Amino acid sequence: MSARTANAATGGRRSVGPAWQILPALVLLGVFFVLPYLSIVSMSLHEASTSAVYGEGLTLSHYTNALTDTYILGILGKTVLIGLVVTTLALLLGYPVAYHLAYSRSWWNSLLYIFVLSPLLVGLVVRTFAWMIILSNNGVANQTLRALGLIDFPLQLMNNSLGVTIALTHVFLPFVILPLLGNLQAISPDLAAASRSLGASRMKTFLKVTLPLSLPGIQAGAVLVFVLSMSAYVTPAMLGGTGGRTMSVLVVQYLVDNFRWPAGAALALIMAATMLLAVVLFYRMTARMMRRLP
Repeated sequence: MSARTANAATGGRRSVGPAWQILPALVLLGVFFVLPYLSIVSMSLHEASTSAVYGEGLTLSHYTNALTDTYILGILGKTVLIGLVVTTLALLLGYPVAYHLAYSRSWWNSLLYIFVLSPLLVGLVVRTFAWMIILSNNGVANQTLRALGLIDFPLQLMNNSLGVTIALTHVFLPFVILPLLGNLQAISPDLAAASRSLGASRMKTFLKVTLPLSLPGIQAGAVLVFVLSMSAYVTPAMLGGTGGRTMSVLVVQYLVDNFRWPAGAALALIMAATMLLAVVLFYRMTARMMRRLP
């Protein structure tokens, strides 16, 4: 059939091009992502007002004030540190679980998979309240340590960064395990078998074959957990107190409690820029490591 005949058979209609296929996604992205960000940027550049959300004049003072305020910079640094610690703990705890789920044929794998998904089946506020019961001065953790004779006075496990880190690690652990699980399951078992047949030990096979090939899963899980832990609000607000305050809590305080919308918008954009910079640096580092793989 010639091209002219095929065109006549289809009634002269042209096929929809790739640009038209992605147009609905671009519209949704523009309406629900680009426009809100542009609104926040515009708000952060306006002067404060006592009678409206922001004033008429334009200014950069909200950025300069935030970037020269040691208190705000300290909270920003604490937020980044909490994100890094939570990401590291989630990787250290989640990798063995994902490895076991990927390669073990044990009968209790299904039960373990349910345990992995269980934090996602309960609301975040409920999970945070549970950690408040565990970590409070009269909570389960302190009562257990007292019963064992390990402490005489309750440990301060709440109203600081420690409680926030523990709770966020539990909340976001599935976001490391699930990407790693999919990545590990995609690795051919023949590669490990070939390594073992050539005389490599089980540990050397893991370090030289499995771990490097699982870097994409590590990359995806680490970025997810870092971004989510840095932008988390409910858990730091309920467990952090004044000692574990993060940038998200500070932004809400500026917006809701103090009604300083331009300054709060500037803080939100500074936090977003910090996260973006950290993610870009991490992607470049891991991409360089993956390019060196044989």
